[in-house]
Amino acid sequence: MARLDRILSSRWAADLLLWLVITAPLLIPDDDAAAAGLSAVPLLWVRIAAVPLLAFAVLVSRRAPVVAAAVPVALGLAATPELLSANFMVAHVLLAYLLGRRRAGRRAPMLLFTAACAVGLLLVPVIPGATMSDWFGLVTNVLVTLVLPWMAGRYARQHAELVSTGWELAERLEREQELAGDRVRLRERSRIARDMHDSLGHELSMIALRAAALQVAPDVGPRGRQAAAELRRAAAAATQRLRDVVGVLREDGESPSLVPADDTVRSLVNRAAAAGMPVILVGELSPPGSAPLTPMTDRAVYRVVQEALTNATKHAPGAKVTVTLHRDGADAVVSVVNEPPPAPPASPPQDGHGLLGLHERVRLAGGTLRTEPLDGGFAVTARLPRSAGAATTPPRGTGTSRRELALARRKVRRTVIDAIWVPVAAAAVLVLAFTLDTDDRYRSVLNQDVYQQLRLGDPLPSVAQYLPAYQVSGTRRPDGTPADPAGTDECRFYRVHPDTRSPAYRLCFTGGHLSHKDTVYLVD
Repeated sequence: MARLDRILSSRWAADLLLWLVITAPLLIPDDDAAAAGLSAVPLLWVRIAAVPLLAFAVLVSRRAPVVAAAVPVALGLAATPELLSANFMVAHVLLAYLLGRRRAGRRAPMLLFTAACAVGLLLVPVIPGATMSDWFGLVTNVLVTLVLPWMAGRYARQHAELVSTGWELAERLEREQELAGDRVRLRERSRIARDMHDSLGHELSMIALRAAALQVAPDVGPRGRQAAAELRRAAAAATQRLRDVVGVLREDGESPSLVPADDTVRSLVNRAAAAGMPVILVGELSPPGSAPLTPMTDRAVYRVVQEALTNATKHAPGAKVTVTLHRDGADAVVSVVNEPPPAPPASPPQDGHGLLGLHERVRLAGGTLRTEPLDGGFAVTARLPRSAGAATTPPRGTGTSRRELALARRKVRRTVIDAIWVPVAAAAVLVLAFTLDTDDRYRSVLNQDVYQQLRLGDPLPSVAQYLPAYQVSGTRRPDGTPADPAGTDECRFYRVHPDTRSPAYRLCFTGGHLSHKDTVYLVD
């Protein structure tokens, strides 16, 4: 419930931010639309109505993104038939992008764009002063402010779906890997049970044998013989029950092991050396006079050496192998190190789960296992308690693939964030620069009627109150201007039209009065 509240609150916050962003341009007067004078509705009322309408568009943008994108289009057409209104430009771009991001289909968005062009075409004969050039401008603006953002949103949606599919596949593979690991661990536990069965079965058989000998001993009375017989039958029954229980754990089609249950590491190494493997054994874990290892630890040591020799044969054929056994305090340490192979194997060996099962065997014995490359070869080192030890807790959910998946997700999030804010910031800078440049150009235009009303000899203060705030090049003298008339103190240059700097009106002052006024052409 708390997580749902966070999601809802974050969505409300995102929608509120979106509404603030698309309504902020309404505070800026749209000089272009006002100068065109082609709107059939007063621009002030359009801007007032836009506040609640854009709020409605944001509210329905998740469930009905087509309706949300249509709202600023209608407002833009009400402001100017060219759809070129600074008040709604941001709303067009953002809601068109969200339309592509949140809706997979193409028919409804294309119908919206076509309808905008059709409505603009119908407005041309209705609005006084509108021409076909205005409609061509509308088509261009639809392509730039609606179609292109919509296509960007579609690309973002497809990319997100592709990434999501990749994550699902990775998580599925992760689960399959965990299931395979669980099967290997269960198989290793079954092998441990069989090893313990062989060891315990041997001990129970010896008990039954001694009981049988006691039963036929001449110096034992009838009651002693009866007790010995009961002991022999109990040992035989326990052996049979143990065999039945362990038989359930045997894999289908798995044949019994031909290696004796009490086989030693030295015998294993000797057989490998006799088969042609360059292996040597260094040290001993149970020297004469010392306490023997527990059966669990003894079988774990045997399995470590057995699996390490098998892997060395498959992955590094012909490489020298050293098996080292020694005691370190209360622990028994076994290490199997193979040198680099003299030549790579003819065919790459298939990866199995032997080391994973070996980890489970050592863990259940209360020890730790470390496997790592070493000087071009490979080393397997196990540290096990010589006395009975508790099994360590198996790691769960901390595999390499899971960690890499989490890292990849963080990288993708950063990449997506960068892919969003960098273009947005660049676009904001360009829009700001364009807006400031447009504002400077319009604020440096001297109205033709004002220019004609100026009279030579008028004092500078009375003339200055009618002049624009900026000149052609701001406060500096524009490049390419002709020489000033002789005897003048200063000359000022103002635009005739906002879209060009030449021709320009030149006003020159002498002694604080207007002395010259003419139209000049600036050389670029």
